[in-house]
Amino acid sequence: MAPGRPLPPALRRKVDELFLRWLGDPGTRRDLRLGLRRIRGAEGGGARPATPTEGWDTPTEGRDTPTAAWAPPTDKQATAAAASAAGDPAAGNDGSSTPEATPTATRATPTGDPVPPRGPCALRTGPGGDVTRRTVQALPPDVLTPPPEAPPPTAGPAPGPALFFPRPCPPPARDLEAAMAAVEAAFAQLPRRGAGPGDMGAVAKACGLPLYWKSPLFHAAGGHRVGAVSAHDFLVLWRKVLLSCHDEASKFVQLLGSPGRAGLGPENFRPLLEDVVASHPGLSFLKEAPEIQSRYVTVVTQRIFYTVNRSWSGRISCAELRRSRFLQAVARLEAEPDLARMTEFFSYEHFYVIDCKFRELDLDGDLLIDACDLGRYGDGAISSRMIDRIFSGAVMRSRPGGPMSYTDFVWFLLSEEDKTTPTSIEYWFRCMDLHGRGVLAWPELEFFHAEQARRLAARGLEPMALRDFVCWALDVVGPHTPGRIALRDLKRSGMAAVFFDAFFNLDKFLAREATPTAPDDPAHPSPWAAFAAAEFEFLAAEEVEAAAAGEAWGDDERDDDSDSEDDVDDL
Repeated sequence: MAPGRPLPPALRRKVDELFLRWLGDPGTRRDLRLGLRRIRGAEGGGARPATPTEGWDTPTEGRDTPTAAWAPPTDKQATAAAASAAGDPAAGNDGSSTPEATPTATRATPTGDPVPPRGPCALRTGPGGDVTRRTVQALPPDVLTPPPEAPPPTAGPAPGPALFFPRPCPPPARDLEAAMAAVEAAFAQLPRRGAGPGDMGAVAKACGLPLYWKSPLFHAAGGHRVGAVSAHDFLVLWRKVLLSCHDEASKFVQLLGSPGRAGLGPENFRPLLEDVVASHPGLSFLKEAPEIQSRYVTVVTQRIFYTVNRSWSGRISCAELRRSRFLQAVARLEAEPDLARMTEFFSYEHFYVIDCKFRELDLDGDLLIDACDLGRYGDGAISSRMIDRIFSGAVMRSRPGGPMSYTDFVWFLLSEEDKTTPTSIEYWFRCMDLHGRGVLAWPELEFFHAEQARRLAARGLEPMALRDFVCWALDVVGPHTPGRIALRDLKRSGMAAVFFDAFFNLDKFLAREATPTAPDDPAHPSPWAAFAAAEFEFLAAEEVEAAAAGEAWGDDERDDDSDSEDDVDDL
């Protein structure tokens, strides 16, 4: 805008609005009050001493009295204001006007209440010598009065503890000292100065922990390096654990974890599981079979990660351990001599079924199976397209395209025989999600349906048309977004097992069609537990038959040998 030209009305109104907003700022009002007090003190012959409430900005009665809207000054008013500022006698001003000499008119609000009059005009020279003005709203008298001092705060209840602790609430100091004294007393009762592996059970009990925490305690204190743990070293360790960890999950991670790494990996569980194999009465028959012991530890470790590691990260966090039932299962080991009753992690029967199923497919005994070997599982029940997806790296931790390891087979078998668990649903969803989009749509359903239709036709059964089949699948799942099945849709529907079997396991799908599925009953065992129990009985019966056949064959051999000896004697 060229110098000397007045502001357009719209822009002038905006400038006035910003000025009034600045004038209404609490900091501005505080500065104005302080300035007015200093002026009053100077007029009274001295500065008023500051009060403790100097500069407060507390609303008082009458502060929020509504005022009339501001209107831009007319040309006549602006000319009079400029002449007054220049000391024009005609304007009734000698150049030193005061607020008392400025005539004002009393205005009223729409409700009839009087409004304090406007203050003097603040004059300012514009770029072209024009005189502009800003009307300063006169402050009410009560603004100049400092608010009364607030009463001193009364003594209230002490603030409560924080509502969230990452490793829950720490214990009182007296409980910490009592815990340390109990551990020190346990070491004092040992026949020697240090605690060996066999003594750690009493130490674990003194710490208030389950019996089978003895190996994690022993390794965390460095006993595996020297063969024993001194009382001083263990007390230093235990005090550190009690000060930083305040529940079983955080203590377990602290004791078994690797320095500098978050969470627990498969290698961190080996000391605990090896101690269970070596000392639990239900596994005493494995002491002379180290190879079976190693495979048992591998299977239990993978079952732990399959159930607990819900993030698929390969490392179990403290939060995941806290949400699982693994620590409760470890505590039950002490009171349960028969591991067949513990079906979640430590069951030897379940291990035996998994091991036998793997050895049925691993014909060369190298603990690796390829796609052809896996295709023979269940008499070829799983489609070849799904087997290719398994070996593509969608769910295997081994090298994509390489053979399946023993650990990967544990995940496959648990997912195949029980498609109702959250991990199994995620397992098969990853396999069916061809493009990694997080949804199953028409391309994925068409891809897996094509092979199922050919297999049905090979059995002399008429396959369902693709469009009808997809509509049936969508009706079964009921996705939130029409035509796009997300992982949460399958978990929410409760029909994930039926959906997956329809697209890649024809035998189970036809069996479900022939036998209606009964509703889930918490009292009944899970599909995996039922499968493992049936397979274990079948395998045990086979072993009994094989043993009986071997004895009969041995008897026949002995009879033949005796007959031969008789013939020799006759000759």
